[in-house]
Amino acid sequence: MMIFWVAVLAISTLLYVLLDGLDLGVGIIFGVTRDEAKRDVMMTAVTPIWDGNETWLIVTGVVLWGAFPLVYATLLSAFYLPLLVMLAGLILRGVAFEFRHKAKRMRWLWDWSFAGGSFVAAFAQGVTVGALVEGLRFANGHYVGGEFGWLSPFAVLCGIGLCVGYMLLGAAWLVRKCETDVREIAYRQIPVLSIALLVFLVVVFAYALVEHLPVMDRWLERPYLLFFPAVGAAAAVTLAMSVRERQDGLPFFMVVLIFAAAFGTLAISFWPYMIPFAITIEAAAAPHASLAFMFWGAGLFVFPLMLLYTAVNYRVFRGKVRQGPTRTGQY
Repeated sequence: MMIFWVAVLAISTLLYVLLDGLDLGVGIIFGVTRDEAKRDVMMTAVTPIWDGNETWLIVTGVVLWGAFPLVYATLLSAFYLPLLVMLAGLILRGVAFEFRHKAKRMRWLWDWSFAGGSFVAAFAQGVTVGALVEGLRFANGHYVGGEFGWLSPFAVLCGIGLCVGYMLLGAAWLVRKCETDVREIAYRQIPVLSIALLVFLVVVFAYALVEHLPVMDRWLERPYLLFFPAVGAAAAVTLAMSVRERQDGLPFFMVVLIFAAAFGTLAISFWPYMIPFAITIEAAAAPHASLAFMFWGAGLFVFPLMLLYTAVNYRVFRGKVRQGPTRTGQY
């Protein structure tokens, strides 16, 4: 049961990063685009899927709450502020989705809400991941870092890096879904964002070496972890070739593979810890009876149905989006 719920947590987290990451990335790209017609197309490319993507964040939270309550409580204690900021950004972005299509005089407000909410949510997620990688302060099994224990130059750097990564994911999605001008703009953005992401990874690795972060010891102990960067490097090469040859369908899957490789690297680096390097999976898990009870409901029915729903949703809304007239209201 414990391993099953670890797997569910890993899958739901990865799906959230990939699926909501693409529309967060589109939202940030939306903010640096000035042409209104192109903005309409960008929003149309993610409108049918964005709310379903966010469902995986709820799944992650519910699994932590039910199967690993100690981790849930600890993360909330350590990350109250960034998590609240992230939720505020997601809410603001969700409101902008609904209001922008009806707005006329106030459309600029919802444009900024969509772009700003996307950036804030992505940045908060990156800061959280960076703080976990760098390590939180614990004493006797309890978090003692205070309200701003998560804030550090490394965490801020990771926040910026995740925004760049999400933009790359979003640009690859726009290539897959859009035509003409928006597609060409996304094609031009992918090389720039790829180089920026590579620079970020080099800086992060150098910082980890200089500061002797504990995660670096895991790399020395587990050389098989190099498999994941090798997969990411192969995906990056394929991405460059697909962009050069204008293969619309391939760049998105290569960026997904890069993200999956990075996720696998972190997950295996931290194993068997859920909060590195303080709380193990075994210590964090709920009693077996609770895990088994959850299995017969959420594990056996809800989780598979959500996977099916996601697959059907992307199947139904496959294909290219086309620019059309936007309905507006009077406020």
